Amino acid sequence: QVQLVESGGGLVQAGGSLRLSCVFSRDTFTRYTMGWFRQAPGKERMFVAAISWIGSITNYADSAKGRFTISRDNAKGTLYLQMNNLKLEDTAVYYCAAGRVLGGIRTDAYDYWGQGTQVTVSS
Repeated sequence: QVQLVESGGGLVQAGGSLRLSCVFSRDTFTRYTMGWFRQAPGKERMFVAAISWIGSITNYADSAKGRFTISRDNAKGTLYLQMNNLKLEDTAVYYCAAGRVLGGIRTDAYDYWGQGTQVTVSS
């Protein structure tokens, strides 16, 4: 069964950094656009960042620009989200996703989802 597995979440102080990882099957997802989304309790799942299958095109939510960097290593089958200068409002469950729509920023652009990793930012 195809699966995306996130890791790297945890508790971090505001202003700190964290790097999330998402392991994917190279054979299945190498040619997919991949993205990161986040969802706080009681809130809608929101777009954070996306990256094209070769990694040359990236897209970020306004809240992530200048602070987060999305990247991928297709040879290792891993997607990353480097998060710097974290803020309290970044607290959420973060999900990686894969889809066939280039630069997709909406959840319906993605066909496969991981189970999420919790990021908690404290003051």
